[in-house]
Parts: sequence; structure tokens; C-alpha cells
Amino acid sequence: MPTYDYQCEDNQRTVEVRHGIEEQLSTWQELCERAGIDLGETRADAPVQRLANGGQVVNSASLGSGAACGASDNRCGGCPMSQ
Repeated sequence: MPTYDYQCEDNQRTVEVRHGIEEQLSTWQELCERAGIDLGETRADAPVQRLANGGQVVNSASLGSGAACGASDNRCGGCPMSQ
């Protein structure tokens, strides 16, 4: 499941959460519930915006030495590690 960064307009906090690609959070309360954090002193209906750098997916093929994608023997071609 991808991770997304959201920023609250009222408190300027950035919080990373996981959710499906079709889901969109719009309030601080929704974000806090998804992240499992306390609202604090920020109002529940404060708007949040998903930042452009979100949507990252990490899986086992993207970790380690690069051997999973063939980078170690230049079979990958599109990987910066093979160039």
C-alpha cells in the first residue's frame, strides 16, 4: 500500500500515512485517525493537503544491493545502477 505525505494548513505539520490510491483525506481529524496520532490543539476540521511527493511504494525488489532487478549484471537497462 502506498504512503502519502499530508500537510495541515493550520499547524503546518506534515504527516505520512498509508492508504489506497483512490482514497483522499481532507481534514486533520481524518489524517490523525489514519496515522493513529492525537489531534492536539488543532481543530478537527482543519484542512489538509496531500503533498506531491507522496505515493511511495517500497517492496523487497527495491531494497538491498540491486541484484533483484538485475542491476549487478547490467540486464536491467532502465536502472541508474546499471549505467
